[in-house]
Amino acid sequence: MDETDDSQVFTQQYWDERYATHEHVWSGRPNQRLLEQAAELPPGQALDVGCGEGADAIWLAERGWRTTGADVSVVALEKARRHAGEAGVADRTAWVHVDLVAGDALPGGNDLVSAMYVHVPDTDFGRVYAAIAAAVRPGGTLLVAGHHPAEQETDLRNPQLSHLLFPPERVTAVLGDGWRVEVAEAVTREAELHGEPRLATDTVVVARRDLT
Repeated sequence: MDETDDSQVFTQQYWDERYATHEHVWSGRPNQRLLEQAAELPPGQALDVGCGEGADAIWLAERGWRTTGADVSVVALEKARRHAGEAGVADRTAWVHVDLVAGDALPGGNDLVSAMYVHVPDTDFGRVYAAIAAAVRPGGTLLVAGHHPAEQETDLRNPQLSHLLFPPERVTAVLGDGWRVEVAEAVTREAELHGEPRLATDTVVVARRDLT
């Protein structure tokens, strides 16, 4: 979310080109917020929304989860599939092409749905996050992390895209009844920009879906 304006950044073409141009768009390490919030969960069926090159989905699979990674980029999905094979978890991972902004459906019935830094147009936010939440089975867990609006005061994000940053209450408002919100807060972490230290602020939401 740092190279262009939002007239292009949500398209498959943009992300396919970005993943094809760079050998590694992301670090290859699982997201810190996933490690913090999911490490103690009992393994089951997981869905990683916006899986990119697959680091989060592979980390879950290595811990016994059956994991499906979903992404708008078919180039990213091919990389993720290759990385899963290299990690020895090809048999516990699946990869699906999903364009949430266009309205594609997500696989449902998941014990865990993780959406790490899935930023979408303001007009689509409620619809997209309702679809993400609906992919959680009754009794399952939703984990969301995103860039918090506090980062508008830093140089970490492209100013043209800073309106896409969202606070925790934006997510919890989508959930409504039938959910128990366990975490809804802004959390800081150490980051780098061009080798210089920065303090990033994340929106973090953890919610359990009621059994009934």
